[in-house]
Amino acid sequence: MRLRLQERERALKQARAELEGHRRELEQTAHQLAEAEQQLETKTTKLTRVRKQRQKDRTALAATRAQLDAAEGKLPNPELTVFYIVGQAKSGTTWLMRLLDAHPEIMCKGEGRIFGRGYKRPDVKRMDAPTYQPSSLYRALLDAEYLNFWIKRSVWTREGDPDEQLRRLTRATIHHFLAARAAPSNKRIVGDKTPLLSDEIVTEIATIDPSAKVIHIIRDGRDIAISAKHHIWNRSTDRGGIHDLDSEEEAIRDAYREGPADFRENGRSIFTPDWLAGTAVEWVEMTRRARDDGRRLLGDRYLELRYEDLQSDPERETAAACRFLGADPSPRVVEACVARASFERATKGASAATNGRPSSCARGWPASGGMCSPPTTARSSIRAPESS
Repeated sequence: MRLRLQERERALKQARAELEGHRRELEQTAHQLAEAEQQLETKTTKLTRVRKQRQKDRTALAATRAQLDAAEGKLPNPELTVFYIVGQAKSGTTWLMRLLDAHPEIMCKGEGRIFGRGYKRPDVKRMDAPTYQPSSLYRALLDAEYLNFWIKRSVWTREGDPDEQLRRLTRATIHHFLAARAAPSNKRIVGDKTPLLSDEIVTEIATIDPSAKVIHIIRDGRDIAISAKHHIWNRSTDRGGIHDLDSEEEAIRDAYREGPADFRENGRSIFTPDWLAGTAVEWVEMTRRARDDGRRLLGDRYLELRYEDLQSDPERETAAACRFLGADPSPRVVEACVARASFERATKGASAATNGRPSSCARGWPASGGMCSPPTTARSSIRAPESS
């Protein structure tokens, strides 16, 4: 009996030991399961974050693709037609620029001061005048010392003509800036209003940008002289501008503005004899040289317009300029251009015929033969113009 009882006690201990082992195994399994659940939760959280990030990436990629698609149409057009409006100051270049810029296919701005090998104004550089250019683009590249050294010494350029390399670089720079500015507008024809800073401007254009077109607008030199004089008065250095007036010119300006009627009644002139003579000679020489160079060097890429013709029939002359540039010259489009860029609107009511002043002429304006003579339509005696 005792023996049986001992055997049962041993079996019970063994069973308890086995049960304890199973309990420990169960606890270990439960712990492992808890760890697995925690790992699963962590991985689930990570997967959720990854999925969210992938969705964000997809959204960003879609936005980038949309931006690229939108930008694709704004890339510079390699087939861009480039042109320049040339003419002496106060000859109608700004009016023509506005007429063409109003066209849906044309962008025309100015003055970019692109050409003019000899144009350099250190005095303007020192002025607080952010829109006045101290040099032309061509002059700036010619004066870039380290650029010139690089061209002369680089393995890519040293075997070529440095001057020709600079001309090509100037052309590439011009077309880069014009194309980049025109790209957002999708306009395919772009031009710059380029004043005749020297008598070599048209030659420079033909040499540097031989594929470009040139529109030369010519105005009666006597009316240019009147308009230019007021322009100089309004932008003299004593009024924050860039034009220097000597004491005699200041006295004339002040006397005229103090009493225009008395000034005219006394037969006084707004010009000094030397200034008027110099302006006349400059008009003849500049106009003749630009015409000769344009016809000789540019051929059918050169067009002349008369300011007086533009004044009398702006639709006809604007259409001629559009045809020359390869833009739509239809009456509907041209009439819209003229309406948007009307001279009266630009000058707040002044007529194109007088630029806001009587179309007086310069007494003593030198006579000159040939095509560059002042047209006979202008008056033959000088009177001080009305106040602008």
